[in-house]
Amino acid sequence: MAKQPMLKFVSLPKEMPQKRPPTLRKADFDEIYGEYAREKAAEQAGRCSQCGVPYCQSHCPLHNNIPDWLKLTAEGRLQEAYEISQATNTFPEICGRICPQDRLCEGNCVIEQSGHGTVTIGSVEKYITDTAWDQGWVKPGIPSVERAESVGIIGAGPGGLAAADMLRRAGLQVTVYDRYDRAGGLMTYGIPGFKLEKDVVMRRIQQLEDAGINFVVNCNVGETISFDAIRGKHDFVIIATGVYKSRDLNAPGVGADGIVRAIDYLTASNRKSFGDEVPEFDSGELNAKDKRIVVIGGGDTAMDCVRTAIRQGASSVKCLYRRDKANMPGSQREVANAEEEGVDFVWLSAPKGFAGDKVEGVMVQKMRLGQPDATGRQSPEVIEGADYVEGADMVIKALGFEPEDLPTLWGAPELEVTRWGTIKANFRTHETQIPDVYAVGDIVRGASLVVWAIRDGREAAEAILEKLAVSGAVAAE
Repeated sequence: MAKQPMLKFVSLPKEMPQKRPPTLRKADFDEIYGEYAREKAAEQAGRCSQCGVPYCQSHCPLHNNIPDWLKLTAEGRLQEAYEISQATNTFPEICGRICPQDRLCEGNCVIEQSGHGTVTIGSVEKYITDTAWDQGWVKPGIPSVERAESVGIIGAGPGGLAAADMLRRAGLQVTVYDRYDRAGGLMTYGIPGFKLEKDVVMRRIQQLEDAGINFVVNCNVGETISFDAIRGKHDFVIIATGVYKSRDLNAPGVGADGIVRAIDYLTASNRKSFGDEVPEFDSGELNAKDKRIVVIGGGDTAMDCVRTAIRQGASSVKCLYRRDKANMPGSQREVANAEEEGVDFVWLSAPKGFAGDKVEGVMVQKMRLGQPDATGRQSPEVIEGADYVEGADMVIKALGFEPEDLPTLWGAPELEVTRWGTIKANFRTHETQIPDVYAVGDIVRGASLVVWAIRDGREAAEAILEKLAVSGAVAAE
């Protein structure tokens, strides 16, 4: 990663320029942080202890220079704060909204550990970047010198876009291919708008387009264009497809009408927010209004589903999870938000089957936590004779995602994968066994966080630029 600049701090100016807080498109947008005023940002940033060992920075996958931009924010130097945050993070306003800070930077804040409550790092990060957009400080990364080398990036999610941004700034010709009609991946169609406003994502896409990045949408590799054709068009290829294959249940009645995948449900809701025609939503198939909703799963996707259902006007929303609250894999902050909004969590419960040709209920088996498994987590065990039926008009399966079989779908058997189906790649450079083909994000890691995908994309871009610098030096000799 690039070294951070040394900063020289000066005293706070007597008067800071007044600024209107960013306008939100809907009342429930940015509900977690609300209108984060300048005074609040300065107050929170000023609480940073500037500790000698910044655990917030070391526990951030991007190793963002958090103490420095907090100090700048406290001094009212917001443009400099933005420049420092942007130096290591391609999308700080997005990470400020959707990163699980309670598990990363904020959860490891020294002040939090001492019992005085964390500095709200994510809120400040979001605020300074929204301010940068409003003030016109965010500029397209137009290179000063164009290069002939080109890069094809498969997937317009956070990993692919982070790589595209860095490579384009270095002057390379960049084309991004994506299966959907809009770029952004799960940031566009997977994450609900009340957590990540869609105009926030779209303005970043526009910034990348303005920098000269070419987007080819509605392009499904293996169908619209072959993997070999993309390799033939470009000097380098980055695979950043993410993981979209939904894990499924093997239970009686699982094929009944009204049992849907989380990705389909969330995509329909997000498309509707764009104003698209969504027949499955309009027909009620993917609309929770006035229905008894049961969501199966305990991760962040499950939380997105239950909170979306609340907003769509479901008559009731219940979340079944086979372990207890302490063992949920999703963000505890998200769970707390869902509970406050009226979601009923049914802990230590797992689906055994489904009733009705059109689903009428979930056959639930009660569980207890037994001995720890290989990971150290207590394994759920069935309590015999404690089954019951939970009424439901729609069941949403939010069981996580797995990688698609890319070697088969793309006709590329030389693309090596792990036993889990993820692509094998060097953990430092992200290059695969195929020369000049790289892979980043969830397709390598398995389902993970946006911030990790951003890190992978930036590292792959750095590896490509380093390879070009080395080859250029050899050519010069």
